[in-house]
Amino acid sequence: MGLPDTGKTYLAKRLAALLGYQHLEADVVRKQFNDWDFSEEGRLRQARRMRELADSINAEGVGAIADFVCPTEETRSLYDPQITIWLNTHQKSTFESTNQIFTPPIDYDFKIDIFREGDFWVHHVYKKVTNTKWDNKLPTVQLLGRWQPWHDGHRKLFERAHQKTGQVFIMVRDVHEVGDNPFSPEEVEKRIIENLSDKYEHGFDFIVQHVPNIVNITYGRKVGYIIEQEHLGDEIHAISATEIRKKIKESK
Repeated sequence: MGLPDTGKTYLAKRLAALLGYQHLEADVVRKQFNDWDFSEEGRLRQARRMRELADSINAEGVGAIADFVCPTEETRSLYDPQITIWLNTHQKSTFESTNQIFTPPIDYDFKIDIFREGDFWVHHVYKKVTNTKWDNKLPTVQLLGRWQPWHDGHRKLFERAHQKTGQVFIMVRDVHEVGDNPFSPEEVEKRIIENLSDKYEHGFDFIVQHVPNIVNITYGRKVGYIIEQEHLGDEIHAISATEIRKKIKESK
């Protein structure tokens, strides 16, 4: 699954040949049924159709690999795969209607990203963490910030980070009363845990750590990790902690 042109068909064809499975390509199936309806109902119908075809293949004792966008939690639930591979090689497609409804999956088994390393583009495969407690030796994403205050944009950033490895290390810079930063690290930590506790478990999915007022991160060559900016869309990036702090100050 994944946005258009992320490499789903390329990978699915090779996996099907390697495993001796039958490949179900979404566009081929749509053509077979002459159904090019990409409305919400059309996408749900396609998910049901792909599931029924996969079930009929399985009934003959053969595995099936379905290759389609499957853009929402509902379509993924309808298909109900045994294994999900999320192709995340770019975050926007040329189809704006698909971009608008696409919801990154919370539940997946593998995720394939692409990033630039020097003069080369590198694909990286993440296997979703299935541990039952925090493990320092497992791949982890680090988030460093003031979080003054923690808001919906930060939540979206956390969710994107959690999708990468399954555990996130949130570092809270101690900027209490530096400039217009009113919250202590303890207050920030409390807000973060309260905001995330509806879906994520502190000490398992994430850990919050207080750190000094870090203003520069310096590294040498071949450090073994990636530093990247996440693009969450204009609406999310427009959320301003500065404006939130101003409103808090005005309300007092």
